[in-house]
Amino acid sequence: MALKEVAENILTSPLLASIGSVEHGFGTRFCDLSQQHMAAVRQVHSARCLIVDSPGTAGEGDALLTAQPGLAVSVRTADCLPILLADPEHRAVAAVHAGWRGTAARIVQQAVAAMEREFGTNPAQLVAAIGPGIGVCCYQVGEDVARQFELHGAGRVDLAEENRRQLQEAGVRDARIDLLGLCTFCDRRFHSWRRDKEQAGRMISFIKAG
Repeated sequence: MALKEVAENILTSPLLASIGSVEHGFGTRFCDLSQQHMAAVRQVHSARCLIVDSPGTAGEGDALLTAQPGLAVSVRTADCLPILLADPEHRAVAAVHAGWRGTAARIVQQAVAAMEREFGTNPAQLVAAIGPGIGVCCYQVGEDVARQFELHGAGRVDLAEENRRQLQEAGVRDARIDLLGLCTFCDRRFHSWRRDKEQAGRMISFIKAG
């Protein structure tokens, strides 16, 4: 299901938006989102998931999970994928930062498992949205990275599709996975580290449950 653009240059997922208790957004380079009142994390390209119940920087990791009403969890990206998860039954949410290292370490599956463990989440009832990231059209990698995804030799990696498969393997139903399908390298609405190097900013993506 395609995502749509709303006010202030923030993208939203129709699937997540259909959950009345959830507010979320995928930022672009033109929006004025701030993490000031959100939970954040020092991202280190890991598979570490942190449980949080208050705003501020929680520590090092690459996924934040909460069942605290009204608390937004957030990640920052510029080619890596922001993935937002919502458990409507338990009003629990997660924000995941998945670059190639996190994807290879199956961080999105770690996040689903942590939601099961901490909140009693049933993966089949989860709703997931995979936001803008570098697309297979532009993500050429060397042999060392390609090997992490069972490719033989240098080639192109489809991070979004790999994370979709990992969500399915974790028990999330395909009909409940929303894939934006926009490439941050191609589309100048987005920051791209690979395109702009040190000049690249970061987009903020967030989710919270009421």
